[in-house]
Amino acid sequence: MNKRRALYGTALLAGALMLRPAYRVQAAELPSGLTAPYIDATVEQARKAFDVPGIAVAVVQDGKIVFNRGYGRRAEDVHSAPVDNHTLFAVGSNTKEFTATALAQLVDTGKLKWDDRVIDHLPEFRVSDPWITRDFRVSDLLTHHSGIGLGAGDLMLFSHSTFTRKDVLAGLAYMPFTAPFRKEYAYNNLLYVVAGALVERVTGHSWEDVVQTRLIEASGLAACQSTPPYKGETDVATGQGDHAPLPEKAARRFPAVGPAGSIWCSAEGMARWAQIYLGGGQTPEGKRIFSRESRDTLWTPHALLPLPDMAALTGTHFRAYGYGWFMEDFFGHKRVWHTGTIGGMVSYVTFLPELKSAVVILTNHDDHNATYALATTLSARIATGHSADWISYWKHKEDEAKAHDSAVAISTGPGSPARPFVTLQTSQRKDYMGDYLDHWRGPISVTERGQDLRLTFSKADGLAGTLKALPHDLFVVRWDNRDEDSEDDAYVQFERDVTGKVTGMKMQLLGSDFSFDAQDLHPRKVETAHGEAHL
Repeated sequence: MNKRRALYGTALLAGALMLRPAYRVQAAELPSGLTAPYIDATVEQARKAFDVPGIAVAVVQDGKIVFNRGYGRRAEDVHSAPVDNHTLFAVGSNTKEFTATALAQLVDTGKLKWDDRVIDHLPEFRVSDPWITRDFRVSDLLTHHSGIGLGAGDLMLFSHSTFTRKDVLAGLAYMPFTAPFRKEYAYNNLLYVVAGALVERVTGHSWEDVVQTRLIEASGLAACQSTPPYKGETDVATGQGDHAPLPEKAARRFPAVGPAGSIWCSAEGMARWAQIYLGGGQTPEGKRIFSRESRDTLWTPHALLPLPDMAALTGTHFRAYGYGWFMEDFFGHKRVWHTGTIGGMVSYVTFLPELKSAVVILTNHDDHNATYALATTLSARIATGHSADWISYWKHKEDEAKAHDSAVAISTGPGSPARPFVTLQTSQRKDYMGDYLDHWRGPISVTERGQDLRLTFSKADGLAGTLKALPHDLFVVRWDNRDEDSEDDAYVQFERDVTGKVTGMKMQLLGSDFSFDAQDLHPRKVETAHGEAHL
């Protein structure tokens, strides 16, 4: 969620992949400070700087889509088809504003109140503290200030998970609180899944159907869907590292993560979504989707956030979270925005409501640097008529982070001269082998394959890896398909009792993907009797 750098010029980069012409762009002026050649040049420079296969960009001004264009390829393959304004991208956490808006529709119709207790609608709802469970409000699902830790429980949603939303609700009770209730910000996907389950309970329909019919179709969002794409859909982007073919339509599985991050949409569809928000919940044709009062509530600061590193450069004095949206002051103007990262793709939707402007950026690159650089550059141009070199800024941040990680890996990382791997004898490997059980993530096994120990998670389509031994019962798990998956390697520290018997393990992430919340796991070794695991 960092990385920025923005170079801009007046000419297109030589040899740039085909630009797609703008479609359905209405006769209106681009915001002050922007021109089509400037956007083209900036996008291509960002694409080159960060090696992004494909990008789609749309701009809304004064209620009209005034720019809408695709750049580059739909996939990493150099022979893949070009991106256009109808290419489907996974928008990741930009799904959250759809879930919040679905709740707003229920508030508009009197079926729900923001300060309703969650347990009054979902009696099975539980967090680890009984008092907080009783006082947890609908609004608390949306602000990332619950007190539950950063990314807690994401292993039920990502990393090949096959958990259901019912499983997620059951696992929520085991999530640890790392801060007082409603005091500190920690981004959390799990509670948006609960918000989606709440939509399902109140409406009697699946979250996918509610969002598809009452928001996407009712709003007329072109090339936009609440469910993953399937075989036969052709204008679809492929995320970085994703080589899996699209499933048959009948074989699609609707993931538990849906309400937190599973919408796919085109630049044109997201631009129309931005039009509706700028229109106070109303389409350009005058159809009411949700009330202006609800829009204003969603865009009102409800929980304060720390200032970003770049605050002094953008004139930012506050940052907050509303319901499904971030907001801040930006060069003297209110800015509302959200990003999304999933499946090797990154999206960014940003508004300057007082200037009646919005920008949509969709990419098929598993790195937010280009997306942040473009969003900041274009927003700054709209707000001030000029922009700093944000592509350079983010590129410098990226290079610094890579250099730091490389230095750490070489000097003190696992397998380095300071921390060499060790070879275990067969009798030593036997100590660790067996079945383990984590209260919220479920069964995990340690098995032997040849001379290696293998760690395998249940309720996942292929989350497994090889354990490499370090001294003192410490291992590093090297996940299979590491080039294709987002999981970072993790330390695995086995625990022993006073007799020397292995009793459990703890884990700690080596990388930076907070959604692989290994630190929240505490699997205990179990004895098996009659095929069942027991602590």
